[in-house]
Amino acid sequence: MGDRFDLVIRDGTVIDGTGGPSRTADVAISDGMIAKVGPVAAVGRDEIDAKGRIIIPGFVDIHTHYDAQVTWAQQILPSSCNGVTTVLMGNCGVGFAPVRPDHHDMLISLMEGVEDIPEVVMKDGLPWNWSSFPDYLDSLEDNRYDVDVATQVPHAALRVFVMGKRGANREDATADDRAEMARIAAEGMRAGAFGFSTSRLLQHRTAEGEPIPSYGAAQEELLEIADALADVGRGWIQTVGDFEDAIDAEFDLRRQLAERSGLPLTMTLLQKEARPDEWRDLLGRIEEANAEGLKITAQIRGRPTSVLLGFELSINPFSACPSWSEVKDLDFDMRLDRLRDPALRARLTSEPCGDIIRQRRFQKWDRIFPFGDPPQYEPHPETSIGRQAERAGVAPAELAYDMMLENGGRTILYRPTTNYTNGDLAVVHEMLDHPNTLIGLGDGGAHVGVMCDATDMAHTISYWTRDRSRGPKHRLEEMVRRLTSANADAIGLSDRGRIKPGLRADINIIDYDALTLQSPKVHYDLPAGGKRLLQQATGIEATLVAGQPVWRDGQATGALPGRLLRSGS
Repeated sequence: MGDRFDLVIRDGTVIDGTGGPSRTADVAISDGMIAKVGPVAAVGRDEIDAKGRIIIPGFVDIHTHYDAQVTWAQQILPSSCNGVTTVLMGNCGVGFAPVRPDHHDMLISLMEGVEDIPEVVMKDGLPWNWSSFPDYLDSLEDNRYDVDVATQVPHAALRVFVMGKRGANREDATADDRAEMARIAAEGMRAGAFGFSTSRLLQHRTAEGEPIPSYGAAQEELLEIADALADVGRGWIQTVGDFEDAIDAEFDLRRQLAERSGLPLTMTLLQKEARPDEWRDLLGRIEEANAEGLKITAQIRGRPTSVLLGFELSINPFSACPSWSEVKDLDFDMRLDRLRDPALRARLTSEPCGDIIRQRRFQKWDRIFPFGDPPQYEPHPETSIGRQAERAGVAPAELAYDMMLENGGRTILYRPTTNYTNGDLAVVHEMLDHPNTLIGLGDGGAHVGVMCDATDMAHTISYWTRDRSRGPKHRLEEMVRRLTSANADAIGLSDRGRIKPGLRADINIIDYDALTLQSPKVHYDLPAGGKRLLQQATGIEATLVAGQPVWRDGQATGALPGRLLRSGS
């Protein structure tokens, strides 16, 4: 290595990812690794002045859906431009491997329905140069990215591969089916997958409205897969699902999966409007299970799950109205011209818009808010469309319509759907305090026309440690730990997540006082001209992957040091 380093970051405030106190130090990097933290006398081949800035590890995002995007893109947006340096995809039981040639459309329909990725984007972008799960990993092996990517074996794809239409139709697996699924799941883990994922969530449906193939899969099927994973001896199991009236049976299944596999298990945890106290019950059950020696974590997010509504987006409060069919297929400029027509406006603001469930979600005016710029993720109930309309003496639908026409028709409304039952984020503060939770669920790469929650990690740093005014905040050092080393450790990545000599130089340099999320904007940059929401944070001055700056001052550098990660290697 010699006395000269590839890069020296000078005089920044190092928050090392352990949760310990910050300190002023230099960070020296050689060969993609952190070589020294402390006073560095030697001059680096390159240097970054970080005085007045914080130096933290790169964020490790454990819940993304870049399974398609990594086959055609090198920039893993919107994660990489927001300080994320490692992503785990293949969540929620959906993905594109293993796959048979005659099942391509089934997996596309599944991903379109569950994760809101447009069909045309996947049909145009996916190369389908794989069949088995190891083949899929091999197809990514030579690709280069601006983040590191890791993946999991998805249960729904596995089921369709083994059972075909029977699997898609959620028929019971035979003994031979179960044995083959278990074998292929273990094969994928041995090839380098970091976990096995499954969904038992009724809301997860195909584009045709059918439940996800893994929904309601028999206990025997999942337990045989768990037994096979036990033989591999590494990775984790990721689950998402409904509990409702079956909370005892569903949680017991997760206990058995953890017991039989011997692996950590993680499960999605959100406060739901219909069952606002269920999350506390589940956390209590997790505590009891872990006290008995299991390793179960609840995966949470640092803000509400939300749907963004607008005339340029995939959904708006009027998009289920009969008259919306007149404009839904028009390009945006033509659509906007029509939306300014008083006659169309009168119909859209007076027609019934969808079934009662849709109306409760997208026309529940006391739960819909102006999003703002910068966005406000904890809006006060008094700022809702309903309350504003009441004070102004106008119909809420009229006010929402006017707002969405502002800014050239690009104004966004915000509908928090979870974690916001009481009109604030007090439950999220409680979740963040809990030792058995992990911060994830940003869904990077998914829901591209209605959400942009891959920015949750940057937001967690700015909001929960600095900006929150409606309740208590959290210590900066602890939030950094939760977003870096805690997530890296959870999925078995011991080489990152801390600023420590000998570890990978995945680093963010941040102007903490300036760290702010910009408003999301629609970009038409997906294959076949598909659109997506992208959002970027101001204040992340540099993001390094393996010691190379991949983003500087909000611009991509063109460096692509990221690669496919394989567990066990």
